[in-house]
Amino acid sequence: MNIFGIGLPEMALILVIALLVFGPKKLPEVGRSLAQALGSFKKAQQEFEAELKRESAEIEKTMKAPMKAEIAQPDAKALPQDEAPEAVDEAPEVADAAETDATTSEATEEVVSDASTPTA
Repeated sequence: MNIFGIGLPEMALILVIALLVFGPKKLPEVGRSLAQALGSFKKAQQEFEAELKRESAEIEKTMKAPMKAEIAQPDAKALPQDEAPEAVDEAPEVADAAETDATTSEATEEVVSDASTPTA
């Protein structure tokens, strides 16, 4: 007979040592308090397991529930109308800048060609 890997001769030795340490009068009290401690530990363990099962069931329930979030589609009427005219207004400025760059490069070419021709 092995309990927790302890055989009958080892258990008898432990009981004899406990009897010598605590005495015959206190030994039943020590046994009761030890049994109460083990009982309260077992009760706490069962409560923990029950709480863990409840929480895991609640999490599974929320995970299985379909998501009801709706993505709002913006209406064409809700979009700001002011942005389009600004983009059109900026377009001529870009075209003017491109023309200015072209004119500047032509003037630069003329100056370079005038400078490269020898003057007598």
